[in-house]
Amino acid sequence: MSAIFNFHKVSGHLACAGQPRESQLPSIADEGYKVIINLALADGKYALNDEAALINGLGITYYHIPVLFDSPQVSELASFVGLMDKHADEKIFVHCAANYRASVFTGLYLLKTGSLNEVEMQDFIEGIWQPDPIWQMFIDESLEWMRGS
Repeated sequence: MSAIFNFHKVSGHLACAGQPRESQLPSIADEGYKVIINLALADGKYALNDEAALINGLGITYYHIPVLFDSPQVSELASFVGLMDKHADEKIFVHCAANYRASVFTGLYLLKTGSLNEVEMQDFIEGIWQPDPIWQMFIDESLEWMRGS
């Protein structure tokens, strides 16, 4: 699994990473992941051709929430949280192109569930990348949304 770009094992039931190569998908199944959530664009530079079919062919449930890198939306995070909650008892692999979107969404989810506090959440994200102003604004807006929900 460490060969997958920017792979980060969060817990025994959760990991986030950059885009796995097609040849790496069977290892995700072999590791027991039952759900994959892709936050990258389907037509992005690193996207796999028909990733959904490849993943489903391995017996893994696949979800795609395409998040524009320069315009992440709290509504997309809300959809992500819903999927994470729906599959909370399953092993989940979250990815995007480089684990930037995935780390932010995963960190915010861990905060929402009480697994991390705000400082730990920010440290988790910054352990993978330094969010630019657009993403820091998204994090701040997401925190406001979480406080209100």
